Amino acid sequence: MRKTGLLLLIVLFTVKLQSQELRCNVQVVSQQIQGTNKQVFETLQNSIYEFMNNRVWTNHVYTMEERIECNLMINITKQLSADEFEGTLTVQARRPVFNTNYNTVTLNFVDNAIRFRYVEFAPLEFDLNSHISNLTSILSFYAYYILGLDYDTFALKGGSEYFSNAERIVLNAQNAAEPGWKPMDDIAHKNRYWLVKDMIDTDYEKLREFNYRYHRLGLDVMDEKIAEGRAEITNSLELLQEVYRKRPDPYMYLMSMVFNAKVDELVNVYTESYPEERNRAHTILSEVDKPNATKYKAILESTF
Repeated sequence: MRKTGLLLLIVLFTVKLQSQELRCNVQVVSQQIQGTNKQVFETLQNSIYEFMNNRVWTNHVYTMEERIECNLMINITKQLSADEFEGTLTVQARRPVFNTNYNTVTLNFVDNAIRFRYVEFAPLEFDLNSHISNLTSILSFYAYYILGLDYDTFALKGGSEYFSNAERIVLNAQNAAEPGWKPMDDIAHKNRYWLVKDMIDTDYEKLREFNYRYHRLGLDVMDEKIAEGRAEITNSLELLQEVYRKRPDPYMYLMSMVFNAKVDELVNVYTESYPEERNRAHTILSEVDKPNATKYKAILESTF
């Protein structure tokens, strides 16, 4: 009886370990803060690490190898009071390409509206249905956003559930004093409110379809069918072109996020392509991502 109970505990403990979805590296930088207790920032870093990596974010079972690789770097630029801080947050995420050792970037974003309270050694508490703490709301928002992007790369709109959770966090925070949660906080659509609103907006459906086709039907097949995979990637660029032509306004930050993550990879994809395909890709990319037009010239310079 005792052995049976022990075995059950081991099984449950193993399932618990395998249910955690993120392998999140966390760094808290505080060089700009002088004359204060630096230990608090080390404690904060450890607390965030445990919060992101030990919490179960979905109902799915993950093995250790399946965890989503991501990075959070909080740069503390101001200490507003004994327990209130301000700074920026850099969020990066990536996912492996099938049957290779290559990881493709899915998110590379800097949140410039980070303000939160943290009491050393206080537990980080979060409730999806209420705004308890600005710090944990921010962390949970990006956890769900990362999950949404990752699931979208494996199934068409596969991340909808997690984007909905991110949206719920935003709605819960509408009365928060801290910035980043409201539409008027950033007219350029670069805050958390707009990140998730635009992602689930029907005007950006083609962007989410791109995310699926580019990764699952493109990159994931290139190990065995490089020409077919690259052709799918080229076709998927037309989806971004549709979005761009439908809403070529200064607020399409969601589009720029795609290229922040993919610009160098896209150039590499076409290094061994055919002239017609290179020309087609270059034409589309130069139109929809003008800030990186110079980089895309390398696509035409391939000697294949």
